[in-house]
Amino acid sequence: MQKIKVREDFYGQLQKIIAGPRLLIDEPMAKHTTFRIGGPADYLVRPASAREVAAVLAAAGRHGVPVVVLGNGSNVLVRDKGIRGLVLKLDAAMGEISHNGATVKAGAGAALGDVARYAGSIGLTGLEFAVGIPGSIGGAVFMNAGAYDGEIGCLVAAVTAVSPDGRLQRFGHADIRFGYRDSIFQHNGCIICEVELALAAGDDTAIGSKMSDYTCRREAKQPIELPSAGSTFKRPPGYFAGTLIEQAGLKGFRIGGAEVSGKHAGFIVNVGGATAADVLALIKEVQRQVFERFGVRLQPEVRIFGEE
Repeated sequence: MQKIKVREDFYGQLQKIIAGPRLLIDEPMAKHTTFRIGGPADYLVRPASAREVAAVLAAAGRHGVPVVVLGNGSNVLVRDKGIRGLVLKLDAAMGEISHNGATVKAGAGAALGDVARYAGSIGLTGLEFAVGIPGSIGGAVFMNAGAYDGEIGCLVAAVTAVSPDGRLQRFGHADIRFGYRDSIFQHNGCIICEVELALAAGDDTAIGSKMSDYTCRREAKQPIELPSAGSTFKRPPGYFAGTLIEQAGLKGFRIGGAEVSGKHAGFIVNVGGATAADVLALIKEVQRQVFERFGVRLQPEVRIFGEE
């Protein structure tokens, strides 16, 4: 495994930007992903502001260190040899939530469920569908996360992001080009730092009822009791991935510690000691069997990082 050695000049620069425990070396990514899988990252930093994000990017650029951006670690699979370079983890250190009227602002590291509950607590409606979606709001905007016929992109008024060259940029809704599990941020290299949501005044009781309903439905139908990355495959046009996988007889099918959930076939779960190699082999086998039986090519929704 080719690892970037800790270079005192680069490490020293990081120490000037990121305080003590928010700067980690040779950090196991299994500790930072909802799959509980993944080898070590050479460097992991947890910035607390857009200014720190820009400074870290500039330092990494000067030293030729590649950067991977991570939110809450859902919807992600890190390979077993880990990540060569620096992981920029946006979490609670950049998770402040506030509001002005019906506009809610949230730092990119805020948990999406927390933002939904905050909105509900001040009588704002529109985000109830997101209450049980794992991950950060930055990650949700990046991939235009959705559930129960709702998508985060429909609510985003603006995003503040840092460009690859360290400039702070503001994107209006039309600039973000939301599509199915897609946004401009998957293509322009900018790092989301703050999100503004345009919500509407609602009835407290109705908001609470919706959130409770969605939470109960998720708990009943999804394997939230086991580590996973969330839904494994994108929805193929005209089909549901989980239905195709179940009809192929693959519920409970296992490779190593990775298993097609017996509760919801659209999820691959870590039943204990799963490696990234197990998950990737299982994804490949599910794709093969579904295509052979139905002629449908399933595409992973999970983003895959790290060294082969």
